[in-house]
Amino acid sequence: MQKKSLMSKNVSRSKWLSSLRRRMNYGDRPWNILTISMAVLILILILGVGVLLWVDSSQARAQFGWNFLVPSTNASWNPVSDKFQAWPFIYGTLLTSLTALVFAIPISLGIAIFLAEICPAWLRAPIGWLVELLAAVPSVVLGLWGIFVFLPQVVAPFGNFLFVTFGNIPFIQELFKGPIPESGSSRLAASMILAIMIIPTIAAVSRDVFLAIPQAQREASLALGATQWETIWEVLIPYGLSGILGAVILGLGRALGETMAVTMVIGNSIEGSISLLRPGYTMSSIIANEFAEAVTELHSQALIEIALILFFITLFLNLGARLLVWQVSRRNPQEARA
Repeated sequence: MQKKSLMSKNVSRSKWLSSLRRRMNYGDRPWNILTISMAVLILILILGVGVLLWVDSSQARAQFGWNFLVPSTNASWNPVSDKFQAWPFIYGTLLTSLTALVFAIPISLGIAIFLAEICPAWLRAPIGWLVELLAAVPSVVLGLWGIFVFLPQVVAPFGNFLFVTFGNIPFIQELFKGPIPESGSSRLAASMILAIMIIPTIAAVSRDVFLAIPQAQREASLALGATQWETIWEVLIPYGLSGILGAVILGLGRALGETMAVTMVIGNSIEGSISLLRPGYTMSSIIANEFAEAVTELHSQALIEIALILFFITLFLNLGARLLVWQVSRRNPQEARA
């Protein structure tokens, strides 16, 4: 009788365990719940940051309204008289970040193509490590190197070249109005430092995209008589375009939010010029420079409102970029696997 009762207990226990396993899908359901919970937590954190910035900038928004954002060459930022406008910093952020992409994308794609398609196998790993190692250099170190080496030796001569070459051409002369300061501190300097900082990110991700493309794509293109360059330009880049766009998005996100290196080389000047060759500010650099020294509550709230604007710009740019990647992947489903 005892054996039968033990057997029946074991049978019922095994049935209960098997039923529990079936209900839990052998671990899939807990993993799915955990993943969904983490995703929801990230959304809550993003929402919390946005709400906090919105609430803490209420006084500045109420006093300045949309005039805080109006594009103007006469925009002022005067903590003494409590007059604040954010347009010079918005313009500086967008100009330096987009110019950094102009510098970084060709170099990054060149590095990625060389590592994935041309570089010997024995040399690919060391060069890849060196490229990724550049991303580990602290931004303050890059800023110091920029001040003492890069700006006087590279940025200043290049800025003078741009001024002489494009400074008298209609429609774009305001963008290259100069001359650039002798120190080299300018929006151009910030753009070039940002380009150096985002090159490793774009290059590393793009390299992985090219390496993920099936070898059959290359062989088919070469079999049809295409050269190696035609294979890269007309087959591999279109095939992995969604992944390359993702790499550019990551680089843009790094450029928009960078603070220390930009603060050290941009010149930190509030002036009406829109020139790439003149000193300026970005949204992150003005917050880093003045938040600890803000005396009035309105000054602090104006800086928090700038942080709110940067938050929304970054959020909407990333959402727009993700939609762009989705459209490219939808147009060519094979690209999504790259």
